[in-house]
Amino acid sequence: MPFPFLLPTTSSISFTDYFSSSTHPSLPNCATTARGVLRDVLKRHKRIPPASRASNLSIIISALNEYIPYLFALDAGLSGASCAGEEIDLVLVKELEVEWRSTLGSSIPGREPARVKLKSLESELCYTLSALAYVYSLQARAQLHTLYNAIVPTPEQRATAIGAAMKHFLEANSIHTYLVNRAGQWNAQSAAVDISTPVLGALAELTMAEATLITVLKDDPYPAVVIEDRNKQSKDWMFRGVDIPKVRAHLFARLCLASSEHAAKAQAMLDRSPKINENLLRYVDDLRRTARGKACRFLACDAESGGKTGDGIAWLRGARKELGFASLDAEEEKKASGFSKLKKGWQEKKEDRKIEKGVDWGTDAGKFEEGRIVDMLLKKWEKQNDTVGVQLVPPSEPLLASMPSGREYHSTKMFIIPALDEDSLVRMRAPPDPSEAFKGDEDDSADEDERSPPAGAFPGTKANYAPTSSYY
Repeated sequence: MPFPFLLPTTSSISFTDYFSSSTHPSLPNCATTARGVLRDVLKRHKRIPPASRASNLSIIISALNEYIPYLFALDAGLSGASCAGEEIDLVLVKELEVEWRSTLGSSIPGREPARVKLKSLESELCYTLSALAYVYSLQARAQLHTLYNAIVPTPEQRATAIGAAMKHFLEANSIHTYLVNRAGQWNAQSAAVDISTPVLGALAELTMAEATLITVLKDDPYPAVVIEDRNKQSKDWMFRGVDIPKVRAHLFARLCLASSEHAAKAQAMLDRSPKINENLLRYVDDLRRTARGKACRFLACDAESGGKTGDGIAWLRGARKELGFASLDAEEEKKASGFSKLKKGWQEKKEDRKIEKGVDWGTDAGKFEEGRIVDMLLKKWEKQNDTVGVQLVPPSEPLLASMPSGREYHSTKMFIIPALDEDSLVRMRAPPDPSEAFKGDEDDSADEDERSPPAGAFPGTKANYAPTSSYY
């Protein structure tokens, strides 16, 4: 369940005020036009209802793919590199200044995230590529939503959705990895936390963790049982046993452990970055817990299939501890408060409603769904162990300490820098035509703060909540 990234918006600028070219004089003007289109697309996407934003992602991808080649052409001109076999002579008239709205930084509840003033083309390039990576993650999220709603997909639909989501995750990972390597060459730390080196590294690890974790979804039959339980129209209420081959279960456990290791690295990087969105921090921790909980569950299936039901129960109890839920040991079960069980059930139902609406779902990284699977298997195996074959249930702590190492499934793809084609470069040798300049329909990013009063403010008192007033 990928993190629901918010796409950033930006202010309007004209590259003709900052750059000039003697070999391709139309390049700054064409880059301004492409950026204006992207800016308008991002503004409109922000105002679309959250449930309908997934269908608009393809338009944003198209606008980004049109604009990014111009950014790299400007970058090549400043660095003296060639673009599509041509040398671009670009002169910096004055330092580029642009504003992007932060989406990963912490903000006051009920208020828009802060706008960050950035300088240099490097910051513009990094923010734009980060937005492209966010869109890929959101596309993967849209694909995986078909697996978690009340309608059980066919095996073909399931395989198609997982394959598409995996491809999008790897695309996002390649972009974040490229930005991490590029940020290592910066002389100074970025002013925006969204494009700081620790955050970019954490996002690279996060996307790899998500891409690794969904590799087990295709052959994991247990989530389908949870979906059936969530489906109110389903008449198949009897639980049908599912079998996982022993070797595959052990392999799935190692893949989940590799995912948890990537999530742990991302969590460590984010902890070094101040003022990070708490929702992102909580999601990364939940993803790490979910991956380790899945690993314990697969090791439990491996033990149970080998006739070691007692060890399987111990693994499931360890899975509950890894997920952050109370253990179900016999002695602790008597001490468990009814309020904690009621709270967990309420959180599960709340997440179910989010999945049905398709808005803000998956912020728990699948932790509650995995908890349901563990509880279901634990109840079945404990009853079976108490009535059919009585085996001693060992403590779960030694088993957790003996967990195997993770196994990598994916390797980082190389990000291919998009370049302008030769025909576009030839056309930009002509002088710019002022009549072709793009003028967007959307207001500037600064106007959003003036248009939106703080949440809960009394009508007519918006001026009292200005940052310079006595309220702050």
